[in-house]
Amino acid sequence: MSKRRVPAALLAALFLAVPAVALAAGSPPMPTNPPAEPETPKTPEEEAVDHFNYGLSYVDKAEKLLDKEAKNDKERAKNESKAHKAWENAIEEFRSATEKNPEFHQAFGSLGYALRKTGDYPAALAAYDRALALDPSYPEAIEYRGEAYLGLDRIDDAKGAYMHLFSGNRALADQLLAAMKVYLDKRRQEGGGDTAALDSFADWVSEREEIAGQTASVSELRDRDW
Repeated sequence: MSKRRVPAALLAALFLAVPAVALAAGSPPMPTNPPAEPETPKTPEEEAVDHFNYGLSYVDKAEKLLDKEAKNDKERAKNESKAHKAWENAIEEFRSATEKNPEFHQAFGSLGYALRKTGDYPAALAAYDRALALDPSYPEAIEYRGEAYLGLDRIDDAKGAYMHLFSGNRALADQLLAAMKVYLDKRRQEGGGDTAALDSFADWVSEREEIAGQTASVSELRDRDW
């Protein structure tokens, strides 16, 4: 009786099936992950927003450090040093934001704010000027620039900023007026300088404060639901 030959196709099928059986008896095969799709690169505008948000986080950190109650002079000095570093980091991030997007007026305004907090008033003014060139109706930049004018003793320019805000944004006008009062107190404590000019400015601030109070009362009466 002759031996029956197994067809070649069947032998191949059996051979190919062996690895699958062996794997089934042992550890399951590792799943094959599909190739990851490459991430879409961010646009310069999107990168600018990232830098801007990082800058804001540093501003928040700096202000919290300065508001933190210190137990003694050493701790206060330590907080101020850390805050100064945070301001510097904020400046770096805001600069990067303006470089990525030269039309980002909020980034220029925030850059001016951080620069002013480090005492670099000329650079702060340049940043505010750029922000307002991009958006002349940017009220925060007008107020911030007014405070920078005070830092440079440019009283008449600070007055102009206040009058501009008074007709359009009373809350920011009040904020600048409060900064003017702080400026006067500081200058008087330091002594020296043009005393007559300070006295004249103090009179102007008092007059504007009185006018602001009167007009606020009229506005409240007008808006009251009788």
